[in-house]
Amino acid sequence: MAERTESLPPEAIAALQRGNKIEAIKLVRAAQKLDLKDAKDKVDDYVKNDPVLQQKFASAQAETKGNLIRWLIIIAVAILGYYFFAR
Repeated sequence: MAERTESLPPEAIAALQRGNKIEAIKLVRAAQKLDLKDAKDKVDDYVKNDPVLQQKFASAQAETKGNLIRWLIIIAVAILGYYFFAR
């Protein structure tokens, strides 16, 4: 793991380990008096340098995309069913 010049607050690290990146960004902003972009960049750098967290967020993102595709298919089938059978 790469060295970090300034670590995140323990509460932000705990939020990341729970999979809550937004909460971690909010905690970093409050603790270190940063604007949104700087806090997000700091959290992203932390995640990028931690292989376990990196894998966790990559898996969550892939799962979210899969769920989105599933819902789009369901909606498309419902619309087509309505179009063909409700007329």
